[in-house]
Amino acid sequence: MAIKNYKPTTNGRRGMTTLTNDEITSSTPEKSLVVSKIKTGGRNNQGKMTVRHIGGGAKQKYRVIDFKRDKVGVTGKVATIEYDPNRNANIALINYRDGEKRYIIAPKDLIVGTIIESGVDADIKVGNALPLENIPVGTTIHCIELQPGAGARLCRSAGTSAQILGREDKYVLIRLQSGETRKVLGKCMATIGVVGNEDYELVNWGKAGRTRHLGVRPTNRGSVMNPNDHPHGGGEGRAPVGRKSPMTPWGKKAMGLKTRKNKKQSSKLIVSRKKK
Repeated sequence: MAIKNYKPTTNGRRGMTTLTNDEITSSTPEKSLVVSKIKTGGRNNQGKMTVRHIGGGAKQKYRVIDFKRDKVGVTGKVATIEYDPNRNANIALINYRDGEKRYIIAPKDLIVGTIIESGVDADIKVGNALPLENIPVGTTIHCIELQPGAGARLCRSAGTSAQILGREDKYVLIRLQSGETRKVLGKCMATIGVVGNEDYELVNWGKAGRTRHLGVRPTNRGSVMNPNDHPHGGGEGRAPVGRKSPMTPWGKKAMGLKTRKNKKQSSKLIVSRKKK
């Protein structure tokens, strides 16, 4: 997709950009794969706010995505490429030979009319899903499972991918986009190619209203609050943090603190950490 620029007719338009949506072929979702979506506003079942900066936004319906790719041996044809309001990647509607319809994350260069399939015997081409142990070394992949049959967990957002580096017993070595190298069971499924819509990260929202449409409420700096509301607050005029490092509103380190548990079970599968 290309980036569309606007003339600076107003302050909000100045610098604003959007995607041209050239790849999208349909604006109407498949009714059988759409379910209602309830917004929480960042509150739990007691009405207490547990996540800040969430609220409002345009009304959305959730598209049910096939992250498991368990239609083994059944070929499907790409019917449409569609916009999904719930994610930054586009989705593709697949009409399978047995009459079933499913949505998948649309990889780059996937076009309407392409035949795709899943399984051990699938070809190594964009959109096909195979177990990691059956994918050649050096292949670019996305939508990677961490447990066989559990559904894709890694590389699902726009423009992301991973690369297969090698094999080690029952594990396959992959390098993620963050630079982290880890082992994943060879029985786990992955899809060939790179997730499409890679220009999404280049979009300049231009005005606060566009982020409100996404359900994002304003964020206040801690330095402009009172000291009883934030550790950075208080002082006459503009004051520095006054701590060894920036803090969260609850007094914990906000930068440089590793939050991963030391005894996490999957740590033994990480060969090298992500690049700083």
